[in-house]
Amino acid sequence: MIKALCTAVLVTACSLSASASASAPVLRPTTASPPAAAPDGGCAAITAPPPASAPPTSVNTLRQAYFCVLDNYYSGPAMDPTALLKSAFAAYTRDLMRRGADRADLRLPALTGNRDTDWAAFAKVLGTGDPAALRAAITGMVAGLHDNHARWHRPTPPPEGGPTGTGIVGASAMQGPQLDPAARPPLFITRVLPGSPAAKADIRPGDIIVKVNGMPAFIGDTVNQGMLDAFASGKIRLTLKRPTTGRTRTVDLREGPITRQPPAVTSKTLPGGVAYVRLPGFYEGAADQVIAKLQGKPEAVVLDLRGNGGGSPREVTRLLGAFAHGKVTSYFCPLKGDCVPNRTDDSVPLLGLRLVVLTDRGCASACEDFSAAVKGNGLGTLIGTRTAGAISGPSEGYLLDDGSVLLLPKVRHLGPDREIIDTIGVPVDHHAPMTALDLATGRDPGVAKALAVL
Repeated sequence: MIKALCTAVLVTACSLSASASASAPVLRPTTASPPAAAPDGGCAAITAPPPASAPPTSVNTLRQAYFCVLDNYYSGPAMDPTALLKSAFAAYTRDLMRRGADRADLRLPALTGNRDTDWAAFAKVLGTGDPAALRAAITGMVAGLHDNHARWHRPTPPPEGGPTGTGIVGASAMQGPQLDPAARPPLFITRVLPGSPAAKADIRPGDIIVKVNGMPAFIGDTVNQGMLDAFASGKIRLTLKRPTTGRTRTVDLREGPITRQPPAVTSKTLPGGVAYVRLPGFYEGAADQVIAKLQGKPEAVVLDLRGNGGGSPREVTRLLGAFAHGKVTSYFCPLKGDCVPNRTDDSVPLLGLRLVVLTDRGCASACEDFSAAVKGNGLGTLIGTRTAGAISGPSEGYLLDDGSVLLLPKVRHLGPDREIIDTIGVPVDHHAPMTALDLATGRDPGVAKALAVL
């Protein structure tokens, strides 16, 4: 489950880039020759799919990543380079220790804060380097930024025979590759792919996860972060409780073939002539798909953004343009200088509809951009739960010499009132969380509250 969700969130983080072509993980590897180095030997902005084959990760790859962060990350020019090298070295040595390959002479050299001399001293200690440990070092260095839109990604070709997984692609405590620290018990499944191993094992939305490989899902009221590694493996044992019957059972799951359908906007008519539209992501063309669903002049619209992991800011401003013109929707702020306002796309005809937006903790990134604009500009009512708080800024992709891609935000995102949304989320006007029993019985408290409000 985690592996599938990691991929989805990474694609979302990349698609936030101002240039869709810079979204490395949505590009398939090609058979082109290895990437040429940037003119200064550093990282290069990615403009084409990374090559299918490239040299192994080397000390030079780590060097590229180090200088790429300092030169291109939002706060890179003001960063203490010693913090980057410390994070990289800690991850490098931990990886060696896990594999029983630690070196007695491997010590972090004295660092001065000068990026060039510190790198020279650091590289001298590493020598030729260990490729696996170097990959861990890059991962650790990027993780040390504590930025939900900073990623290091190694593109891989699609598996032969198609995608595989357990088919559990949603859970109540999931926020992309993380477990939501604000999650409350119980942990329950929210989505299962049809025909998948999970579906064949009669695992359903609403089933409560009591244990994962014998580990409790919650320790007290705190979600057990130790489940992440278990979910990432190809074999997992789940202890499940069905809320409608109270029955508890244990299921052993192995990854198998799964079928993923491309995201699509769906709709239906609710009582009173209210349109319900579900938007799973702000992918290219999503705004026009939503607008097309609303051409029948409904009384109002309930726009369901629950589980929407984000996408393109262009789609956000275009969809907002259907509900208001002349509004500032958000700001992109550089480290120094003036913030740049983003505005509604006023080329879109106004629909003139009352708007209710359903959100949850799975609403992240561009989804939060949209939700904050609705709330800040008084365009509608938000119902559900506070959003994820994962909207640091749009990522841009940079190619390294081993064919991997470094994703770094160049600006910081602020809401329409210049408020910080990242790590905080957008609060709702009416609290209406989905429960395990709601999912299992087909009830929807968000929709019920929306109809009451309308």
